[in-house]
Amino acid sequence: MGFGEAVCTVLKDKYATFSGRASRSEFWWFQLFYVLCCLAFGVLLFLAGAMQMPAESAQGGFPLPVIAVFIIAGILGLAALVPMIALQVRRLHDRNMSGWWYLGVFVAGFIPFLNFAASIALVVIDVLKGTDGPNKYGPDPLSPYGGAEVFA
Repeated sequence: MGFGEAVCTVLKDKYATFSGRASRSEFWWFQLFYVLCCLAFGVLLFLAGAMQMPAESAQGGFPLPVIAVFIIAGILGLAALVPMIALQVRRLHDRNMSGWWYLGVFVAGFIPFLNFAASIALVVIDVLKGTDGPNKYGPDPLSPYGGAEVFA
């Protein structure tokens, strides 16, 4: 699965799909897309702040372009929250793990010292290869037959 296909799959086809499996390529290509979007909004925010006139800076407050970029980035960030969680759950399913483990990692994120270990464990799980063949969460996403029986 390539970059464009992964982004289209996550945002269009499986926006809020928590069932099934997600391959490593789908997961990591979408993560790259998300990071690039965050960097783009960071650059826009920097440019919007640099456009501030010296007389405006003496008055205090944020200039209108900075507020506009914050609002747009916030709305898009909230819109990306559901597919990011769904993608992580499907990635856990690919490792034959329940999606409820993600809630455990989320809760562990609020416990000092355990948050670092939980996030490292989640990254390691995301890097590992999924189970070969079908598992209890669905067919192998990398299978050329889509999980269909060859001799059926």
